[in-house]
Amino acid sequence: MTHPTSTSTPRRVLVSGASIAGPALAYWLDRYGFEVTVLEKAAAVRGGGYAIDVRGTAREVVDRMGLLPRLRKAHIDTRRISFLDAAGDTVGAVRPEQFTGGESGLDLEIRRGDLADALYEPLRDRVEFLFGDSIATLDDDGDAVHVVLDSGIRRTFDLVIGADGLHSNTRRLVFGPEEPFHRYLGHVFAGFTLPNDFGFSHEAFLWSEPGRTAAVYAYEPHEPVHGFLTFVRETPPLEAFRDPRAQRDLVASHFPEQVWEVPRLVAAMRTAEDLFFDIVSQIHMPSWSHGRVALAGDAAHATSFLSGQGSSIALVGAYILAGELASHTDHSAAFAAYERRMRPFAEDNQALASGGSPIVTPRTRAEVDARNALLRDSEAMTRELSTPGAETRRATHSALTLPDYAAAL
Repeated sequence: MTHPTSTSTPRRVLVSGASIAGPALAYWLDRYGFEVTVLEKAAAVRGGGYAIDVRGTAREVVDRMGLLPRLRKAHIDTRRISFLDAAGDTVGAVRPEQFTGGESGLDLEIRRGDLADALYEPLRDRVEFLFGDSIATLDDDGDAVHVVLDSGIRRTFDLVIGADGLHSNTRRLVFGPEEPFHRYLGHVFAGFTLPNDFGFSHEAFLWSEPGRTAAVYAYEPHEPVHGFLTFVRETPPLEAFRDPRAQRDLVASHFPEQVWEVPRLVAAMRTAEDLFFDIVSQIHMPSWSHGRVALAGDAAHATSFLSGQGSSIALVGAYILAGELASHTDHSAAFAAYERRMRPFAEDNQALASGGSPIVTPRTRAEVDARNALLRDSEAMTRELSTPGAETRRATHSALTLPDYAAAL
């Protein structure tokens, strides 16, 4: 067992990113006596957002943070996911944990904003937050890291941690362009909200044709629903990333059907103020650190939403990184230990997204037909979701045993 070492002078750490990994890391570093600054390009902690899952080892992390009671209250409790055929008729329905490999009664499904707020609240008066700013330049001279922010602020830190997401600015500044580390998984998606005029509550509906899925996720009856339009594309649509109109046109062109709620979803996507357009992809890096800079969360090992594990892996990685930094006086040794512990767990969870899911995102007519036949046969569906593969998925969520770094506190 490893224990944090105490130091008379807290090490100064800049954490770039205030979504999930960043605040979780700041919480543990602050607890271990570090002097932490969190930098976030948005003007405040981002609220709202679609639901994310906290399961397996990550559930133990939030329990150790004392957040489990609050997150249990925030649990949105999706009770059913219904699958529709090309005509919009219901083929069958399952409980979420049946195909996620989760554990009923234990997994937490939480609005992303609720998790962000829960992570931020205990830090509000303890940790320095700099909102509306980001790193412009970063100079690691071997003894410290000298940072200039977009605002012109100049600061010096002992360590910098990039927890700034899939398209990490910190990673770009230290490790170079994203392309060598980016693995495109062949899907493009658009997410957005729209009024809950459907009458849906605590449920989701997925309409699929080969290579395309339109989905609606509903939480409370009075809340907006979340729409998703996802489609297969062999090459990433790089030309659309800087052009919102091109994004909307591209997505709409893949959903011409006048069935079910597809036209309403396309129309809502066209006008949504909160449209989130991106590609489904992962980050694979040979090393998560360089000198006095390290990466955490999606910046280091994005798993993609097809794995269902992005936020959970971010929480676990933050706990491990902070614990190893507290356990070593030398940052190089701490970064190496962090990677030794965390990399196998991250890579196994990344593998859960390989090829997507033939249930949620069937690519071919054969996959659509096979899925629908399975859903129509409840006994066959139960057998399919109880296969060794499903058990492996569940085991992967909990494959890392957390060290008790705080035992000496």
